[in-house]
Amino acid sequence: MPNIKALNVADHSLHSSYREMLLEHLFVGEVMRHLWVSGGKRLEILKPQVDDTGYDLVLELGQIVRHIQHKTSFGGSTVRRFNINAGLAVKPSGCVICIQFKKENLDLGPFLWFGAAPGKPLLDISGFPTAKHTKGNAKGVKTQRPNLKVVPYSAFEQVPDIDQLIVKLFGAQNDGKRSQ
Repeated sequence: MPNIKALNVADHSLHSSYREMLLEHLFVGEVMRHLWVSGGKRLEILKPQVDDTGYDLVLELGQIVRHIQHKTSFGGSTVRRFNINAGLAVKPSGCVICIQFKKENLDLGPFLWFGAAPGKPLLDISGFPTAKHTKGNAKGVKTQRPNLKVVPYSAFEQVPDIDQLIVKLFGAQNDGKRSQ
């Protein structure tokens, strides 16, 4: 592997949108690789043109369709809550995946999972607080963002690796492992 310059904190904050898209590509590639190597299963990937509907991508494996809102967080981050789009709750099998990564080299994992079994709707988020805008309006008031709910880190389940995340997404029968 070539000698790679260490990234600094400024690289992560100044180019966060680029980094988030890079992490999404790495994540999708890891899921595809796992499914291909362990069973030759093909994954369909769809991306919305506009991200105001509650999901960032759609993964389809056989009859299972997952609308996914993804978040990213580096190891050691102090983030303890995530804003979840309420629109995700009306999608079949909606879920949220927080892709945790190492700042130094962008290695993925572990993951944080908020969702239900394949074919089941997103867990109920109606009881969580409504998010507020980070900046105030002309009067300095931070108004509510009615389509976003603030879900605490503690509501997410930690998933140690991509293998177990694929089981969460598609079920044990679709985990890509060949039957013996």
